[in-house]
Amino acid sequence: MDNENKKKSEEILAEIYRNAQLALQSISNILPEVKDEDIRKELHSQHEEYEKFSAKAAMLAKDMQIELKEPNPMKKAMMWGSIKMSMLTDNSRSHIADMMLQGTVMGISALRTSAGDTMPEGNDEIFALLDEMIKAEEEYEKTWKSFL
Repeated sequence: MDNENKKKSEEILAEIYRNAQLALQSISNILPEVKDEDIRKELHSQHEEYEKFSAKAAMLAKDMQIELKEPNPMKKAMMWGSIKMSMLTDNSRSHIADMMLQGTVMGISALRTSAGDTMPEGNDEIFALLDEMIKAEEEYEKTWKSFL
């Protein structure tokens, strides 16, 4: 794999990992405030899926000797504060679904941006993982819309 393709592969892998880590953090922040059992089940299910994406990305990175960085601690703290404040004012089913929907749409957008117009040749596993994650997030988007 040439340097340009390797760099693109690393960027995509880093985005998959970052996206999964932020989703896991968001779900962990929201779960304690959720009373609705259907929403709780969906959040637990998605949390498990994001853990799998995170683990797959970490394994691929290790195989390629790439060091993945954790999301910015300041961003995570701001996200936590934002979620807690938002939940204080409204922890209804539709509000939680709307918050998760916004995060999911941002995740899809970030993943698609990382993919770019063309996929570099080289590591098919990374691109399969990217495709799998985009499809999963598109399903989550439909699920959250159904809760609105």
